[in-house]
Order: sequence, then structure tokens, then C-alpha cells
Amino acid sequence: MTTTDAAAEARETGYVAIELSKKTWVLGIAHPDRDRPSIHRVSGGNIAELVSRLRVAARNNRRILVCYEAGYDGFWLARALAKMGIECRVLDPASIQVNRRARRVKTDRIDVLALLRALIATDRGERHVCAIVRVPSVEEEDARRSHRERQRLVRERTGHINRIKGLLFAQGIRNIKPKLRRTRIDFAALETAEGHPLPDRLRRELEREYARLSLIATQLREVEKERDTADAQDPVVEQKRQLLVALHGVGATSAAILAREVFARSFASRRQLGSYLCLTPSAYDSGSTTRCQGISKAGNSWARRILIEVAWLWDCQEFRAEVGHERSEEGARQCRDAKNLGSLTPSLTNCWPTPTPRRFSTLTG
Repeated sequence: MTTTDAAAEARETGYVAIELSKKTWVLGIAHPDRDRPSIHRVSGGNIAELVSRLRVAARNNRRILVCYEAGYDGFWLARALAKMGIECRVLDPASIQVNRRARRVKTDRIDVLALLRALIATDRGERHVCAIVRVPSVEEEDARRSHRERQRLVRERTGHINRIKGLLFAQGIRNIKPKLRRTRIDFAALETAEGHPLPDRLRRELEREYARLSLIATQLREVEKERDTADAQDPVVEQKRQLLVALHGVGATSAAILAREVFARSFASRRQLGSYLCLTPSAYDSGSTTRCQGISKAGNSWARRILIEVAWLWDCQEFRAEVGHERSEEGARQCRDAKNLGSLTPSLTNCWPTPTPRRFSTLTG
């Protein structure tokens, strides 16, 4: 569609922007036959009232286009509207331009009008006004639950372990490893550095922390077992996960994240893939100042972090041989980061769209 055709279609389109919140949804509707948009309010979560408003806006077989910001409500609304035949776009809130004044006016009405202007501009063909988020299916969202929940459980486990060690260290008790599963800690048998048993309240607190740690360890085993089983997505995604697990240096966690976060979706180009992996450069070129601010880190942080770990595992032996004892610790760190980040984009783009052994053979050397 050309720019002229898009402009002609825009004149016959009704645009609707929704500012979502828990209590109230604010609707901004731009009619093609009116100069100013109308503002309406519906109760939060009342999709029936929302659809009735949209049907009124779409009278006379008029095309209706809806948008809202990605956030707390997720993607269920976009999928529900799509089932009803209503075109809906989810916008990236971080890509929408806002007033840069330190004390700017912010109301739901101003926000919904800004969304409305961004929606109209993108529908006219202006690509750089804001970013449109891809709406995942229910199966895709559900497949990501296991490894994301595991990451949260690992953080909680680390917090409980550090708490137990800290409480014991304050009493002069060292070399206690709460993470070990084969040996249970009997806090009643421990003695402080002063030769006294643990105080009653401290002992009970430690036992409660230890019980929570044991519960998290049990849940971690259940989540990891669930992660390593096939999900409800396309069987091709499961096949890619199995291919990744077969590679040297790629474990079950890395394979699950890469297959379900990256290889489960399609990309138009390698540039789009690099942007999704948070690897696009952030240049600063203004006046006489020209420098690179590093990678943008705007994208899927799960995939970027696991790629850095996998790249480090692949190049670990080679890196140690190159560095040796000739470089300082800081220089070694910079060399490692540059080596890893430099290998991420070709690593994924060379094996895209399918991680076959032939394509991955160029990565493992």
C-alpha cells in the first residue's frame, strides 16, 4: 500500500485509543467526520461496554482501529478484540515521545490523546513514531512460564541462603551450607562462637527460613521437570529445543530460553533479530561529540543474558589461552565482554531461522 492509499484509507477509519487502568478505561475516539476526538470512560475490565462503544464508532461499515499500551493488562484484550474481528495494535510505551519537562502535566486524557496521535501516524505509514508490539498466542505465553518462574525461584533461593548464612555468621558460626540437600541442618545442635546454643527466637527464625528454602528447592525441581517437557506450541519449537540441548555447552535452561523466547517466533530480517536481542548500538553524534553508548538493551533481556552466558561457555577455553597472564584484570574483563557481545549477533543470525547442526557447526568451531 502506497502512502497515498494509506492516507485515503485513513480518512475512512475510526481510531480508538484506550488508556488502561485497574478502575477505569479511558477511550479516545477519533471520527473521520469530526475535528476533535471524543473521550469516554468505561469501568476497568468491562469488555462488553468497550465493544458496544467500538460498534457505535464503526457504524456504516467503517474500519475501526484500536490501540493500547503494553503493560499490566497483558495481551488478553488484543486477542479478545481480534476474535471479534476488531483490529487492535499494542504499542510499546517506552517508544512513545513525551514532554521532557521536569514537571509536566500528566492525566489520562492527555495520555490517551497522545496514544491516538501515535496510532494515526503509524496507520499513515510513519514507521518511527512508535514501536508496535507483537501479540503472542496463549500457547507461546504459557511455554515461557517455566523458565521465567525458575529464574524467580533461583533469586528467592539465593536470598534465603544469604539470610541463613548472615544470621549464623553474626553468631560466629561459619562453614554452614544451607544449599546442600543430602544433609539437614540441626539448628538446635549448633553453638555460637561464645560456646552457647542459639537463642530461641533466632533458632525459630532460622528454622522458618530453612523451611522456606526447602519448599523453594522442591518447587525448583518441579519447574525444571516441567521445563524439560514438550509444551503446547508448534512441535517444530520442541525440535529446535532438542537440537540446542545436543550442542556442547548448551544446557537445558539455555535451550529452553532460546527455543521458546527466540526461535519460537519469526523475524523479517537479521536487523530485526538483533534489535529483539537488545544488541542494536546506541550512537551519540551531536555537534563535535561522537561516541558509542553501547548496546541499547531494549528488547528481550532473557534471551540476551542467556546468549552472553552461552557465548562465554563456547569461548571460555580460547579466551583463557589468549589472555593468559599478560593482561590486567580490567583488560581481561573488557576483552571478554567485547568478545562475547561481538559473537552474539553472528551466532544467532548464522543459524537463523532453524538451529540445525550444520549451521551451529560454524559457531562451535
